[in-house]
Amino acid sequence: MGLAALMSPAVLMRPVTAQTRDFAEVEAQARELEQLHALVVHRDGNAVLERAFGGNDLDRPANVKSVSKTLLALLTGIAIDRGDLPGADTRVLPALGRPATGDARDEITVGDLLSMRAGLASTSGAEYGAWVASENWVDHVLTRDLVAEPGGRFIYSTGGWHLLGALLARATGRDLHSLARDWLAEPLGIDIAPWQRDPQGNYMGGNQMALSPRDLGRIGDMVLADGRWSGVQVVPASWIARSWQPRGRSPWSGDRYGYGWFLTDIAGQRAAYGRGYGGQILAVVPDLNVSIAITSDPTRPARTEGYFGDLRRLMASIVSAV
Repeated sequence: MGLAALMSPAVLMRPVTAQTRDFAEVEAQARELEQLHALVVHRDGNAVLERAFGGNDLDRPANVKSVSKTLLALLTGIAIDRGDLPGADTRVLPALGRPATGDARDEITVGDLLSMRAGLASTSGAEYGAWVASENWVDHVLTRDLVAEPGGRFIYSTGGWHLLGALLARATGRDLHSLARDWLAEPLGIDIAPWQRDPQGNYMGGNQMALSPRDLGRIGDMVLADGRWSGVQVVPASWIARSWQPRGRSPWSGDRYGYGWFLTDIAGQRAAYGRGYGGQILAVVPDLNVSIAITSDPTRPARTEGYFGDLRRLMASIVSAV
């Protein structure tokens, strides 16, 4: 069966009896997680488990929080392939139309932003509120203290992704929502609604995008198909492979990080995932051709030793069931 036929709606809805039988315990485990809103699991493009909990909806847009970073990384690869950006080694300040600073800020590249190794102090966690309350989000990020060399250690920061979103908008002459709509949503037949903007009108890079659980799962299926969907090369296959090359490491989970993807093992299988506050996840397990989309209450934390740990165990059960 060809890829286009495999990904057709008729095939996606066809029951997969052997897998479905093994997923009863997985569903029971999911139902115990009161923070969980929806769970979508596909294998080979087939829906093996799709459930919403607590009155939520598989087709209603959900704020995927920092899974937005993973989506922005995909958009960056498309921009480079189209020639809108020269490459991941593009210097950030000139691309933003900013003058040189005479310090290490001049060396920050697009690749550093994608791997969260810009060297600038974080604008996430305790610093997030002050950043989004500032008059100019881009300026606020660029004037943060340099706490590491660009290309050095991993520093989790949404602000760096906002620089990347603003840079893409400037390079293309289009806003980030129109890029997401035309480059991802339209070819995949999904919906990405407008989301939060900064005071200058730039859509936030790296946070607050909203997609339905099913649409998020479809992005995972496209990634597993080497960036193709219905015969269209949506994201370059070479970019996906490059995005899964480890460049940093999370100090909290210990997982490695590439370009917008955390890299780990789940139940003995290599996996890549995007993670958002509250327990939003897009995960792919390439050797099993499995995608997992999870949405959760976006107002509550999901720490490694708490709810996110529960989700890791849920994903391990899913992979073991497959």
